[in-house]
Amino acid sequence: MFKKNMASLMVMIFILVSFSMAFASEGPGGNDRKGKYTYRKVYKACAKTGDVESATPKISPADKTMGQWQEIFENKNFDEFGCKDNWTGLPDKDVLDIYSYFYNHASDSPSPATCK
Repeated sequence: MFKKNMASLMVMIFILVSFSMAFASEGPGGNDRKGKYTYRKVYKACAKTGDVESATPKISPADKTMGQWQEIFENKNFDEFGCKDNWTGLPDKDVLDIYSYFYNHASDSPSPATCK
């Protein structure tokens, strides 16, 4: 009886540790679905003002790794996106959502973006 309880306890501890490790490495806490929408909206606004060539975004989350996106968004270095004024004017919540979209769909993420 003691061995069964001990085995059950060990399995439960293993499961709890596994779940806590998975949630600890989630990355940014924004809404990636909203981030995708916001990113496209910003890009379309940039196209209307002529700051970018096309209303279709040229940068995809799968273009970089999670670490590279983390560095870009933590340093707020949005130069390669173009349309600098629109990026600097975004609320922090929108930037976090876009960051989550890029991070969660980076080339080395569990679900990389497959199209632009």
